[in-house]
Amino acid sequence: MVSLIYIEVKFIEVLTGLIVNSIQLKTTSIENVTSDIKKFEFVDAKGGSLPDFTAGSHIDFDLGNGLIRSYSLAGSPNETSKYTTAILREADGDGGSMFMHDNVSVGDELSAKPPVNNFQLSPEATRHILLAGGIGITPLLSMGHKLASDSSHRYLHYCTKSAGDTAFVDEVKALFGENMMFYHDGGNPGEGIDLVNTFLERPDGAHIYICGPSGLITAAREATSHWPTGTVHFELFKSTKEEPDENKDQSENENEEFQIELAKTGKVLTVPAEKSMLEVLWENDIDVMHACEEGWCGNCVVDYLGGEVDHRDECLDDGERETKLQACVSRALPGQKIILDL
Repeated sequence: MVSLIYIEVKFIEVLTGLIVNSIQLKTTSIENVTSDIKKFEFVDAKGGSLPDFTAGSHIDFDLGNGLIRSYSLAGSPNETSKYTTAILREADGDGGSMFMHDNVSVGDELSAKPPVNNFQLSPEATRHILLAGGIGITPLLSMGHKLASDSSHRYLHYCTKSAGDTAFVDEVKALFGENMMFYHDGGNPGEGIDLVNTFLERPDGAHIYICGPSGLITAAREATSHWPTGTVHFELFKSTKEEPDENKDQSENENEEFQIELAKTGKVLTVPAEKSMLEVLWENDIDVMHACEEGWCGNCVVDYLGGEVDHRDECLDDGERETKLQACVSRALPGQKIILDL
């Protein structure tokens, strides 16, 4: 299942503009790792210990004025004294990346939410294959640190536009050694990695973890569609300027009113055609974690017990869709009522 170097990239806007159970972080280091990527390091502002995190985690920063942005942690989960992330500045951006690049300095404090992980390493895998597209290297770095510390079998495919756009080269080499490959496509994905042939055969015990833009995600999922259910994991970094993916599965059904039943209470709610299931749950004081509200982040995934679902997300695989749905975009098929495990 799909969770920041934030390229104006995968973003999270919390409607309330508030972060509860927040931690206060102090900026201790800012480093230019490419011409437009900065690495940031943070410690606890009061000198205490930071909440633990696992490889693939992200944290939500409160940047003020209701602006909440989520960034993947790039450092080692064994490093408990600091958090590390990196941010690609978009020249035409007007959100989190611009703010972080232009306004945050060493010594500044930021409020954040403790780490959350929607993109975890599978304990069932005996081989871990990582595929990064551009700034998507961020959470995969954290995974690389974890796998290296455990001496786990690992291999990295790292795709970027050019050598100059490739961040953390020395760190990547130290973590993966000869078990890695760089691909530079000059801005034309067709000149980069051959996904079909690269992933035609699945090594025994292998799971793949993909992080990057939607084009890479779609192509890589197609190239690994013959892999067993549950062995392909991905996190989508979505730019605010990114065009809709023409290959993205679109529902053929028009929005219609439908009903959901809450299994734990038996309460039945009506979801109008103009509202999402998630919105109706909010209105009835049912707290479901949420973020993108567009079907790609995986935060509002809910288990369901009955009914036929019109899945419109980008984060669940076919096996997961048998028991799970993403409440922000999923709807009932015509004539169906969905029974939620809530």
